[in-house]
Amino acid sequence: MEDVLDVYQRPYDPQRPVVALDEKSKELRDTPRDSLPAEAGQPLRQDYEYERHGTCNLFLAFEPLRGWRSARVTARRTRQDFAEQLRILADEAYPEAETIVLVVDNLNTHGPGSLYERFTPEEAHRLAAKFEWHYTPEHGSWLNVAECELSVLAKQCLNRRIPDQATLTREVAAWEARRNGQQAKVDWQFTTADARIKLKRLYPLLKEQDLD
Repeated sequence: MEDVLDVYQRPYDPQRPVVALDEKSKELRDTPRDSLPAEAGQPLRQDYEYERHGTCNLFLAFEPLRGWRSARVTARRTRQDFAEQLRILADEAYPEAETIVLVVDNLNTHGPGSLYERFTPEEAHRLAAKFEWHYTPEHGSWLNVAECELSVLAKQCLNRRIPDQATLTREVAAWEARRNGQQAKVDWQFTTADARIKLKRLYPLLKEQDLD
């Protein structure tokens, strides 16, 4: 936990950007019957029945100090998909950066090993070296600021029925452009010092003889 909190205290450095990465699934649903359009004083009304069209995955990379995010819709959430997301960050989003300081949760797909399942050993090694890895602790995914931004995405864009992957991709792209235009940032206030006070139950209790 302290490792991630210390990362969030670092000053902005374009050569070493701090980027949080997380993902979220979205169930695709369509309305088989027509909806009633919104009117003055009356919201859009939909029939309670819906048709399921599977699920999609959304990767969200978020640089909190710059107020930049990138959302990508994929059909699945596999090691290969995660590896491709890392390649996009390294080669397309931050090609000039010396190192990308990456914050992710400890899901089993979130590691350099995924790169070796997607790329040649030489390419996987090149990409892995581009990242400085930092993991949130078990049951501590709330420390990932990308999860905060995914919550905003869910409230502003995903809180309605979306029928297919193409529509979801367009809607998410529009949301991303609007949020980036606003340069919406996260003012992270929870520090390592705060953690040692508010979460002291998580720290080992040392007796005086242990300190001698």
